[in-house]
Amino acid sequence: MRSAALAILTSLALAACAVAPPAPAPAPRASGDLPSPQQAADNFAAVVRKVEPVAERFCQAETPRQNCDFLITVDTTRRQPPNAFQTVDRAGRPVIVLTVALVAEVRNRDEMAFVLGHEAAHHIRGHIPRQQQSAVAGAVLGGILASIGGAGADAVRTAQDIGASVGARAYSKEFELEADALGTLIAYHAGYDPVVGAEYFNRIADPGNVFLGTHPPNDQRIETVRRTAAGLN
Repeated sequence: MRSAALAILTSLALAACAVAPPAPAPAPRASGDLPSPQQAADNFAAVVRKVEPVAERFCQAETPRQNCDFLITVDTTRRQPPNAFQTVDRAGRPVIVLTVALVAEVRNRDEMAFVLGHEAAHHIRGHIPRQQQSAVAGAVLGGILASIGGAGADAVRTAQDIGASVGARAYSKEFELEADALGTLIAYHAGYDPVVGAEYFNRIADPGNVFLGTHPPNDQRIETVRRTAAGLN
């Protein structure tokens, strides 16, 4: 974990070669200022240490047959925009990736914990295979409808591509809200405040309620977090 923190710090700092080893620093909470590169690295390392075992316990309890050995890492490419995503490696190990820009943009450890909990929840709830199944079903349906309509081979392939895209997006908003709810629980049980963490949504662009959009409106996501957190008290 120390090496990961140093990698982030190296990418964030202007004079990386002169950076001293990370020292404990309080996470910024009420301030509207972004954390320093040192704080950003410390925040990431500290939150991963607490959230990862909690996420793995939730995973083992809910889906004991799948791989729950999370790998949490950072894409230190400086030009990547703020982003976080969950995937699996070739061995089936769940991987959570944050870009260095997101690590720098997150203002406190509660926000970092919520982001990590949310991404872990995608794996626990099996969103990747569910999305793939939906995409396959959409492709098959699109191809069948095009064939029935007398379309040629190229048109059928186009219909399959469109069907796969629509199918993959069909449950995207539902998946995001599911991950927000479970991510709230993970962050809470790791010792963080998910309601404070969800304040991150107030600073990013609102996708709105777009038909077949990939993400629900920000206010709906915040409400999901608050409702889930209220049930913990």
